[in-house]
Amino acid sequence: GDDSDLMKLELSIIENIQREDLNPVDRARAFERLASEFSFKHHLIAAKVGKSREYVSNSLRLLSLPQFILDALSIGKISEGHARPLMMLGDRPEEQGVLFKEITFKKLTVREAEGIARRIAYDKVRKKERAIDPEIIDLEEKLREALGTRVQIERRDVGGKVMIDFFSNEDLKSILDAIQTNKRKDPNETLSRFEAENPISNEDVAIIVDDTTSDEDETGDGDIYSVKDFTI
Repeated sequence: GDDSDLMKLELSIIENIQREDLNPVDRARAFERLASEFSFKHHLIAAKVGKSREYVSNSLRLLSLPQFILDALSIGKISEGHARPLMMLGDRPEEQGVLFKEITFKKLTVREAEGIARRIAYDKVRKKERAIDPEIIDLEEKLREALGTRVQIERRDVGGKVMIDFFSNEDLKSILDAIQTNKRKDPNETLSRFEAENPISNEDVAIIVDDTTSDEDETGDGDIYSVKDFTI
C-alpha cells in the first residue's frame, strides 16, 4: 500500500545519504526531501542517518547558496568548508560572487576565505553602527577600483590606516604597479595639509625626546619615502 511505498522511499533516501561518494549538495537535497515529503524534523533526520542535528541543519543551509556555487560544490571545485564563509555573505550577493571567484581562481584555503568573509561582515556592521563618513566609503570604492582588490579604511582620532587585501607576490606587484603609474605627489603633502588644518598652540607643544640609538644615527634617514620602506 501507500505506507509501504513511503517506507521504501524513506529507506532508499536514507541509504543514498549514507553513501560515501555522495557530494554535499546531493546529501543536502536528500535531507530536504526527508523534511518536506515526510515532515521529519531535523533531530529525527539526524537520528535516522546517525548524525547530529547540527550536521543536518548545516547541510540544509547549503541549499541557500546560488546555483552556480552549488554546482561548483557538487563537482568538488570548492569544498564544503569553503561554503561556510560564502554563506556568511548571503545578503551580499556581489561580494559573495567575488569571494567565490577568489576561492576558485586563487586557490584560497578555508581559513583565508573565512578571514575575508569575517572582514566583509565586520565592515558591514562597522558602516551600519558607526555611521561611517560617506566620503570614506567613496574613497574605499575608488581605491578598490584603482588597485583591483578590497580596500578598507579605518579612521582614528588622528589619521588612520588603509588595509589592502592581497594573496600572492603577483598581487603585490600588481598593486605596486597601480600605485606607481599614478602621478607622484609631494610626500609631505598630507603632513602639510594636516599642519595647516590643525595649528599647534603653545599649550599643545610637548618636549620631543630623541629616542634613536647610536646605531640608528649612523645609518641616516636615507630615502624614507621610498616605496620599499612601506608595507601593505
